[in-house]
Amino acid sequence: MRAMVLRRLGEVNADRELIEFARLPVPEPVERELLIMVSACGVCHTELDEIEGRTPPRHLPVILGHQVVGRIEKMGVEAGTFHTGDRVGVGWFYSSCGQCRYCLDGNENLCPEFRATGRDANGGYADYMLIPESSVFPIPDVFTDTQAAPLLCAGAIGYRSLRLCNLREGQSLGLTGFGASAHLVLQMALHRFPNSPVYVFARSERERQFALELGATWSGDTEEKPPDGLDAIIDTTPVWKPIVEALKNLHPGGRLVINAIRKEKSDLKYLLNLNYARHLWMEKEIKSVANVCRNDISEFLQLAAQIQLQPEVEEFPLEAANQALLELKSRRIRGAKVLKIA
Repeated sequence: MRAMVLRRLGEVNADRELIEFARLPVPEPVERELLIMVSACGVCHTELDEIEGRTPPRHLPVILGHQVVGRIEKMGVEAGTFHTGDRVGVGWFYSSCGQCRYCLDGNENLCPEFRATGRDANGGYADYMLIPESSVFPIPDVFTDTQAAPLLCAGAIGYRSLRLCNLREGQSLGLTGFGASAHLVLQMALHRFPNSPVYVFARSERERQFALELGATWSGDTEEKPPDGLDAIIDTTPVWKPIVEALKNLHPGGRLVINAIRKEKSDLKYLLNLNYARHLWMEKEIKSVANVCRNDISEFLQLAAQIQLQPEVEEFPLEAANQALLELKSRRIRGAKVLKIA
């Protein structure tokens, strides 16, 4: 099978390609595993974090990719939930222990033995991949394979972030950064809270215009002051500056939800501008998001089909994975980038 394999860590740039094309044997499913023939795999910021060592794989080499859509090719002898030929999706959640207090409470994303698809086990930058059947989800018919791919992470993590905002009808929502996840959150928010204005903050004029096209009430640069204060803000950026600016725009008692796996050290200087009375006082909250649970993916896919969510996607062939990642890092973004494989 064809695969794009990460063999060493390093900085993603135009001078070198860290993911290498390879031909590997097709793996065999055992016990409750499924062999999936991959048709599409989304490209995520988290892959940049894996390659550049901020959330490194447990072992190298590894096949990246955790927004996977495909069809079941073969089943382990103990698998029985699905059938061969079923169209299914795989997200960041690969497995957990199933026995700790977090798993028993439905928060398996916090499990000490949490394993991630495409980081701790081979993912979807390949023709085939293995996955436990408990971590597989049916894909609604209303989506094409490439449309469905970003729903498995960008959409599901956005769904969890929106839920963690504790937003009520009529309250205002802010989105800082407007890439693969935020453009789906905006559509969800407009459906679930039709009387709640949504304000979008983005560095790129192209992204700000895209937000307005999708129905945002207002869009502006990161440092611009919105027309009104905000009750909740979701941050999807890899930097600290939007955090400081977001806290400044929150109403008393407002909540900032940080949907990012890392923040760059290069702009830590902005934290020096953090003033307790101006930014944090009046019972403002900061909440982080740690991955997704299986229920997040299952519930979100149902919601996405119900409201006929429209992901904006840009397709690349499997062999162009390095190009897609470089464009993602360079913020050449409109919606989500997806590898079209089969």
